[in-house]
Amino acid sequence: MEQNNNSTERLSSVTSATFSGPIPPPQVLERYDQICPGAASRILAMAEKQAEHRRAMEKKVVDSNCSSQKWGLVFGFIIAMTVVIGGIWLISKSKDVMGISSIVAALVSLAGVFIYGKKSQAKEIAAKTAALNSAIPR
Repeated sequence: MEQNNNSTERLSSVTSATFSGPIPPPQVLERYDQICPGAASRILAMAEKQAEHRRAMEKKVVDSNCSSQKWGLVFGFIIAMTVVIGGIWLISKSKDVMGISSIVAALVSLAGVFIYGKKSQAKEIAAKTAALNSAIPR
């Protein structure tokens, strides 16, 4: 018995490449420059502008948050002192229960806001730490 081996084998391969970030790998940049002279330098300039813009926006956000926190403290202090002074005034007018109640309420509110803020900060730090730890390859 004779066997006919006229079959041909085909071997194919698929290559896939990915990159992340604003700047492609050097080989891709070189190919861009071959197709359109000057494209690589324009891509690099675009990435530099984007990075500069991102840093400027982050600076604005940080500065804005610092300003908001500062003004929040100032206005919180003004409100608390107004209530405390009002309580003292009520006590001086022989309305002891109302005066003491307003002073205690102001102090409890301040303590509550402080405790809530600290817990929120701790949760935020824990969430950021978890996100960073999950992003780090092991």
